[in-house]
Amino acid sequence: MIQAFFGSKKQQTQLFLTDGTRIPVTLVRVADMPVIQVKTKDKEGYSALQLGVGVGKKKHWSKALLGHLAKAKLPSFPKKIVEIRLLADETVPTVGELVRVADVLKTGDIVSVTGTSKGKGFAGGVKRYQFKGGPRTHGQSNRERAPGSLGQTTTPGRVYRGKRMAGHMGQDTVTLKNLLIVAVVGDTVYIKGLLPGAVNSIVRVRKTGESNKFVAPLLGEEKKEEQVEEQAVGVEAAQETVSEERVEDEASENSTAGEEKEEHAKNESK
Repeated sequence: MIQAFFGSKKQQTQLFLTDGTRIPVTLVRVADMPVIQVKTKDKEGYSALQLGVGVGKKKHWSKALLGHLAKAKLPSFPKKIVEIRLLADETVPTVGELVRVADVLKTGDIVSVTGTSKGKGFAGGVKRYQFKGGPRTHGQSNRERAPGSLGQTTTPGRVYRGKRMAGHMGQDTVTLKNLLIVAVVGDTVYIKGLLPGAVNSIVRVRKTGESNKFVAPLLGEEKKEEQVEEQAVGVEAAQETVSEERVEDEASENSTAGEEKEEHAKNESK
């Protein structure tokens, strides 16, 4: 089966290990990806799978791609079409078959996540490259965020290629390596750390290995079960305490009533 999966980046949260260690995680919502086309080495020159990601709308697709999607007989239109290369020893699914996340990723896997970073537009050197800027005093009125010198004089007489200057910032393809899958719950993958891109953006999760030192965290449901058990134990203890207090009160009331009867009998005999 393939070694990569696509999903939608969601919010960031935190999980706790059994020893109380906090782990920051990012949620990736994954859904079953239908196979749109199977590319072979004999026909296309390489082996790959063309898959559909997410749920989109018909109006966003051209007539040519609508005809291409109709061949796969999909129940809904995808949001995006992606392609994943196949290795020689990987099993090839058929067109229309669903690729599930459980077949590709599992808890404890080491992955590389690729996404498109947030676009910041045109940015200066201070924001884009963390330049220090110029002095704020001693007669400098408009040099606080200036880039400073761009090079030398007559030699070489030009600005070198790649000089860090103001320009377009963000919206780049970014890959973070050696990330850990902390948990896979239903259609949600918990990945340790932060991921590139905005919320609801498409990210590519590619498996690169497995962790030998992985400790499963406590998820929300397990915490709730433990809290329910603790509450149940607390309620039982409280009920036992109340019942013991009631028995003691009844015993004290009985002893008091017996003493009153004895005193009343003594008074009548007198």
